[in-house]
Amino acid sequence: MAGRIVTGTIRAVAGSRKPIKAALTLTPSAVDQLKKILSGKSDCIGLKIGVKQRGCNGLSYTLDYASEKHKLDEEVVQDGIRVFIDRKAQLTLLGTEMDFVQSKLSSEFVFYNPNIKGTCGCGESFNI
Repeated sequence: MAGRIVTGTIRAVAGSRKPIKAALTLTPSAVDQLKKILSGKSDCIGLKIGVKQRGCNGLSYTLDYASEKHKLDEEVVQDGIRVFIDRKAQLTLLGTEMDFVQSKLSSEFVFYNPNIKGTCGCGESFNI
């Protein structure tokens, strides 16, 4: 692992904006932001998404720089961006759309996940 990208700027949203059959899809906005983030990281081959026990609702997403693909990681390649999904996160992310949203007050990655049963008030943790 080459390092953590963000810790508190990821939001989980229950439901899906459209039916998705892939493990994970990226919106054009997410692709553009990931290209910016990864452009200066020559030692990284992509992004790694995982989940960890955290928050008032149980699980939280993690985003890390990936320097290698681990044996059990699911790989998603879209528009030149490589995303590796940690083995523990694969079932929780199935069918999820990852977006990047910017406003005057914040910028964050948002996961539209059809598998989520509930989220906390701030949207940082979720349960399946």
